[in-house]
Amino acid sequence: MLTLSVLAGGRGKSAPEQALAVEYLSKARDLGRALGFAGFTLTEADERKLSQTLSVAPHPILLDETGKSRSSRDFALWLGQLRDQGLPEMTFVVGGAEGFTAQDRAYAKGYIAFGPQTWPHMLVRPMLAEQLYRAMTILSGHPYHRDGSR
Repeated sequence: MLTLSVLAGGRGKSAPEQALAVEYLSKARDLGRALGFAGFTLTEADERKLSQTLSVAPHPILLDETGKSRSSRDFALWLGQLRDQGLPEMTFVVGGAEGFTAQDRAYAKGYIAFGPQTWPHMLVRPMLAEQLYRAMTILSGHPYHRDGSR
């Protein structure tokens, strides 16, 4: 089982974006169990203490505009490969409003991007959660994902 979690810098507990992220993560959790995925949690960290939290986060992948952009299908296949290789845990990290510090970056095991644009940190949460759900649908053969191929 590969346990996936999201660590987000800043505070958004009452924001509508947070509720949407939690909804998608719940859907991902429901579908992912049968596929060998567990977790799908969203945890917030004070931006000023993000480095401290990152230092103990399992296999942190930072969401950053300099990271690798992947199609939804490639993202799903990548997660499946990591699961199949036996990676036990992975943490996707969304920076706060100020982004990542050099110390944060020192803990990164990799970077992914949602394109070259800079996205507001509160919007990245539901975007990532939706992509995790979409990845589970792709891996399960669920019809949710439509990539134009028929």
